[in-house]
Amino acid sequence: MQNRMKNHQLNEDQIAEILKAPVGNIATINENGYPYVVPVHFTYYEGKIYIHGLPQGQKISNILSNEKVCFQIYDMKGLILDNSPCGINTEYESIVVTGTATIVEDHELKKIVLNKIVKKYTPHLNGTALPDNAIKGTGVIEVTIKECTGKYYK
Repeated sequence: MQNRMKNHQLNEDQIAEILKAPVGNIATINENGYPYVVPVHFTYYEGKIYIHGLPQGQKISNILSNEKVCFQIYDMKGLILDNSPCGINTEYESIVVTGTATIVEDHELKKIVLNKIVKKYTPHLNGTALPDNAIKGTGVIEVTIKECTGKYYK
């Protein structure tokens, strides 16, 4: 483990706070073995990460072929300036999650997750009933966390 990682690890509470971020990035592996990374909206619920979107597309195809994923959040707080270009650094917090992804088929779980996403991104619509056809027509990815590391610098 790098020295910075040893000395600047985030604890579980700090990681939980970062998991409230508005955007994360999910990396999947395509059919040619190359990583495919896209920014996503998500929610953290019962120890898992849930992502919503279209029920088909490259990330869905990739997950159906290879369940291994990486999920990342990075929050740049600002630059730490110095009188030398080599002395400039960045204040940040970040997490990296490795795990496995599956497509959620359970209607009730999808409904719970989609309501959590509504609450997170559009709180003024929280409590509004979601039509069954919208739940059925929305893709939901569940990421089971195998490992989660977080670090910071300030």
